[in-house]
Amino acid sequence: MVMRMDKPAAREAVAGLAPPGAEVAIKRARGRPRKTLDERDDGNRRVVLVRAAAKLFRKKGFDATSTRDIATAVGMRSGSPFYHFKSKSALLYAVMEEGMRSAHEQQLSALQAASASQGTSPHQLLAVLIRNHLDVLLGPGSDFIPVMLYESRSLTPRQRASLAKLQGEYEADWAPVLQALHTTGALKADVKLARLLIFGALNWSAQWFSRRGAASLDELTDAAMALFIKDLPP
Repeated sequence: MVMRMDKPAAREAVAGLAPPGAEVAIKRARGRPRKTLDERDDGNRRVVLVRAAAKLFRKKGFDATSTRDIATAVGMRSGSPFYHFKSKSALLYAVMEEGMRSAHEQQLSALQAASASQGTSPHQLLAVLIRNHLDVLLGPGSDFIPVMLYESRSLTPRQRASLAKLQGEYEADWAPVLQALHTTGALKADVKLARLLIFGALNWSAQWFSRRGAASLDELTDAAMALFIKDLPP
C-alpha cells in the first residue's frame, strides 16, 4: 500500500506554520480491493518498461530509440510494449510523469523527516531540499529528469501542461523555505528568481557530474549552499 503525506500539512509543518507538536497527516487508501496476480504482474511489467525506456531515452534520445530497443532491454517481444502503452510517445510521457510523481513523494518524505527534528532552521531545510534534489538528479535511477529537460518537445501541449503542474507542485515546497531565508536576509535575491536560478544550476549538474569524480552529493550540497545563501551558520 502506498502512503501519501498530505501536502498542505507537510508544507505548513516544514515552514513552521503548524503549531508545535502538530502531526503531519498521512493519507491511506481505504477500501481498495487487492490486486490479482495478473494485475500485479502487469504493474510490475509497466514499471520495468518505464525504467528501461528512461535509460534508453537518456542514452540514445527519444527519436533514436525504437520500441524494439525497449522491448529487447526488458526481454519482451517487439510489439509487447504496446499492450501497456498506446505509443512510444505515451511511454515517454509515462517516464516523465511517473518520475516526477516519485520525485515529489521522495521530497515530501525528506521534508517530513526534517520537520520531525525540533529547531530545524530554514538553512537546514534548504540543505535538505538541495541534497534530495541532487539525489533525484544524480542518484540511482535518475534518468527521468534529463529526459524531461531534453525530450519535452516530443510531448503534446496537453502532456506538457500536465507535467508543468506536477513540476509546480514539486517546486512549491521550496517557496516557504526560500521566503524564510529572504526574510532573514540570508537570501538577497527575489524569491521566485532565486528558485528558478537554483533549479537551473542544480539541473545542469546532470550534464557534468560524474559518479567517479571526487565530489560527493553531500559536498555538492555544501557547495550549493555556500553559493546561494549568505551568512551560513557555523
